[in-house]
Amino acid sequence: MNKMSILLASAAALTLAACNNTPDSTTTEPATTSTVAADQMANANTATGENIVQVAQGNSDFSTLVTAVQSANLGGTLSGTGPFTVFAPTNAAFDKIPQATRDELLSPAGRERLTGILNYHVVQGEVTAAQLTQAIEAAGPNGHTINTVNGAPLTARLENGQVVLTDAAGNRSIVTQTDVDASNGVIHAIDTVLMPA
Repeated sequence: MNKMSILLASAAALTLAACNNTPDSTTTEPATTSTVAADQMANANTATGENIVQVAQGNSDFSTLVTAVQSANLGGTLSGTGPFTVFAPTNAAFDKIPQATRDELLSPAGRERLTGILNYHVVQGEVTAAQLTQAIEAAGPNGHTINTVNGAPLTARLENGQVVLTDAAGNRSIVTQTDVDASNGVIHAIDTVLMPA
């Protein structure tokens, strides 16, 4: 149950961070479409000065993440100066977690675990998709280690042209949309909630 709670919290964190619609990650063409949409959204968000939280609030696909961020009292942090990079799961990623676990994480009793999971989806500094891809290629077959705000690492690899993140529990999540700009960082949407342990 504890692992499921952590998983749910992670999903919530990702969902809040992600502010774009998540395209189908099974083909190359949706990824290209996603990049175009991300560029358009990035320009709009930068022009209006919207921070990561505001960008997520503006997209119904990330309502679960927004709820999780509010429940964990992280809205102020993710609205701060940053910059931050957020790997954000969509509502569909949250749907993979049992409802009972989600309810537990979003309750006052689950706040500490939820905070840890959400922080596992956040990286200090702004890392674009191009920078992440370069780091993965330089790291070789073992993958590139990403140090999260939570303190636990993620491992990033390239598989069939897609960035795949592996968490501490061995769960894998595909980056489905990249480079969604906000005034205080960047969001990359993912399809599965990540767990720090």
